[in-house]
Amino acid sequence: MISSSEYGPHSWDLSVTVDHQHEEVEKEFLLQVTGDLHIGGVMLKLVEKIKISQDWSDYALWWEQKKCWLLKTHWTLDKCGVQADAKLFFTTQHKMLRLRLPNMKTVRLKVSFSSVVFKAVRDICKILNIRRPEELSLLKLPEDAFKKKKRRDKNNKEPVTEDVIDLCDSPVSSGLSGSSGLYSKTMTPTYDPVSGTPASSTITWFSDSPLTEQNCSILALSNLNCSPEILAEMYQPRTLADKAKLSAGWLDSSRSLMEQGILEDDQLLLRFKYYTFFDLNPKYDAVRINQIYEQARWAILSEEIDCTEEEMLIFAALQAQYHISKLSSSAEAQDSTCESEVDEVEAALSNLEVTLEGGNTRNILEDITDIPKLADNLRLVRPRRLSLRTIKPYWFVFKDTSISYFKNKESALGEPIEKLNLKGCEVVPDVNVATQKFGIKLLIPVADGMNEVCLRCENENQYARWMAACVLASKGKTMADSSYHPEVHKILSFLKMKNWTTSPQAVSDPESIDMKPECFVPLRYTKRCKVKQLAARILEAHQNVSQMTLVEAKLRFIQAWQSLPEFGLSYYIVRFKGSKKEDVLGVSYNRLIRIDIVTGDPITTWRFSNMKQWNVNWEIRQVAIEFDQNVSIAFTSLSADCKIIHEYIGGYIFLSTRSKDQNETLDEDLFHKLTGGQE
Repeated sequence: MISSSEYGPHSWDLSVTVDHQHEEVEKEFLLQVTGDLHIGGVMLKLVEKIKISQDWSDYALWWEQKKCWLLKTHWTLDKCGVQADAKLFFTTQHKMLRLRLPNMKTVRLKVSFSSVVFKAVRDICKILNIRRPEELSLLKLPEDAFKKKKRRDKNNKEPVTEDVIDLCDSPVSSGLSGSSGLYSKTMTPTYDPVSGTPASSTITWFSDSPLTEQNCSILALSNLNCSPEILAEMYQPRTLADKAKLSAGWLDSSRSLMEQGILEDDQLLLRFKYYTFFDLNPKYDAVRINQIYEQARWAILSEEIDCTEEEMLIFAALQAQYHISKLSSSAEAQDSTCESEVDEVEAALSNLEVTLEGGNTRNILEDITDIPKLADNLRLVRPRRLSLRTIKPYWFVFKDTSISYFKNKESALGEPIEKLNLKGCEVVPDVNVATQKFGIKLLIPVADGMNEVCLRCENENQYARWMAACVLASKGKTMADSSYHPEVHKILSFLKMKNWTTSPQAVSDPESIDMKPECFVPLRYTKRCKVKQLAARILEAHQNVSQMTLVEAKLRFIQAWQSLPEFGLSYYIVRFKGSKKEDVLGVSYNRLIRIDIVTGDPITTWRFSNMKQWNVNWEIRQVAIEFDQNVSIAFTSLSADCKIIHEYIGGYIFLSTRSKDQNETLDEDLFHKLTGGQE
């Protein structure tokens, strides 16, 4: 840094460009300044020289060469490092931004381009009536996604028009700071007369929100039918490399939009980044629940997450239920049932919360003197060797977080044939209800990778008990945990949805319902069978969900999404220390997974609960993590900046500290401490 004394005893010229709308007034100004003049003094000199009478309170100085805001008005030019060759811009801090929401609606609103993204997202969520803004962030699509869309637009004879919700008069535009979305538990929600959902309830607790009730309904309700053309235009990641490219687009929460090259009126995606949906409440979260549902729905339709054909039909049936119920509902019927609907939904929410670590805030009480156990005849399936698969029956005993198996029940008092410790393992369902196949695939970490074991159960009830026990054991919890029975209930409910039989009398006539089945499934399924056949299969699966309310159908959809093996995984291409080849790192809400980039098979899993510490060597951009039992890993990111992965890990650790008992004000300093790093 060069001091002002080196420029001579007198002042020097500072070039400042003013961003204003008055064409008759010049925009380039030269100010006579000295190095000990503070930033506030520079702005005062500038405003006096401009001689335009207007409100300059939202203006600040932007240093283009350094890509940074000069917001500390008490700092001197010397302290900031500003010299005579600097080119400053005097511009507004709040600018227009277009945001594509999870429901594919675009909103246009003023956002702070000088605040860090974490604060900007908080303010955006305040405008949109979305609580828990810490779960969301801003995503920039890969460059080739826009190029692909432009090519399609050129081939399109009709001009592409985008329906934009304009929220220009938001309170953020005047520089008001948004709250973190606090609410009072004594508030009385109001309900949408058409759908029965509390679509406009949050307007009562965000009284300064620019959302009209009509716009709130647009954000809180789903489209009856989505256009297959919209699906075709979406960025659809096919490979792990494509998914890694998409995950690289998250903006840095510790830096401002301008610092990351975002310009006025650019378009970004507002998405749920962290898959820990905490404290969902249908009385206050109509918009939030719908946007989570929409993000899940489009993830299924674009095949961003894989599912079986049977699971795909369940997702289609739940969408059809929402569609059919919305068509058949009347204002009078919904008004009389809205209160009972919320009660039913709250029961579903209690199940939904326990599916995610961090969502269950009740004290976990375990009776250490009598931990429950399971004992049953199951079949053990070993992986194929020379195209052969071994399937043998054994007597299995599940206790604590381990499974032991014996030749028969009588030999259970002796030493087991093998004891499997499930802590930190991957649990993958291998189920086909139609063929009565109830399998549990266990990928157990060992020194040289993952040991694959598959258990075959006899029926749904046995599968639900053992599957729930395995899921909890993988997280280091026993069957004495309070979430065990809700987990069993959730699995049985999901199996019930899958268990349908062809019954022509029960299935509605597809032609009698204004339904487009091609809107409910990924494009590749529409190519396999005709529209009428697809509609019949969806309505066949619809029988088991036909009694659900609108909100319950959404919540069940979210719950089914959470049950998929790939739920919550974000992918990055990395190279582990000591390895010559590239691997894929999957970052989830409770674990890290090393994945083979060629086959897509998981190699090793590390749980956050076993993590001791992590840090980043910013010089070589390497992330190092230490786990229990002297396990250490280190890797460099090849598909994204290592800061993004570092922020993901720290963000999930931060979200795990939330509690319903604590004040709902976010500890922003803790978030930046865990995610910001020391670059």
